[in-house]
Amino acid sequence: MPINTSSRALFFILLTLFSCVLCAPLSAVMKRDVWVPTITSPTSESTWVVGKKFYVTWDTSSKPAQVTNPDGKVYLRQGDATQSDPIATGFSLDDGKVEVTVPADTTPGDYMVVLFGDSGNWSGEFPIDAAT
Repeated sequence: MPINTSSRALFFILLTLFSCVLCAPLSAVMKRDVWVPTITSPTSESTWVVGKKFYVTWDTSSKPAQVTNPDGKVYLRQGDATQSDPIATGFSLDDGKVEVTVPADTTPGDYMVVLFGDSGNWSGEFPIDAAT
């Protein structure tokens, strides 16, 4: 059964409108802010020890209304290499702190912590000493 001309015209108009909706910029629909909280601990004056527990803390006072990813992870970083396994996961960036244990296989040296969630930011460099 043939489709009449007005039905075809309506179909193409609707198809065109639908295509325009799909091409609309997402930024107009979903505005998200990137939050980079400042790490307040550890600092360059901190010293961590392999196998011991410490707190990583960060400033939550500048948190935007919309946080893209509020789920945090903490990694150790030495030089240009961030370790592949996080030392903390499953916490909210809203918490402002998380307790971590320095892994037993950590080689003593100078490290930074990297806080991932909405973005990635690093602490200052600090030493991790061998267990005594």
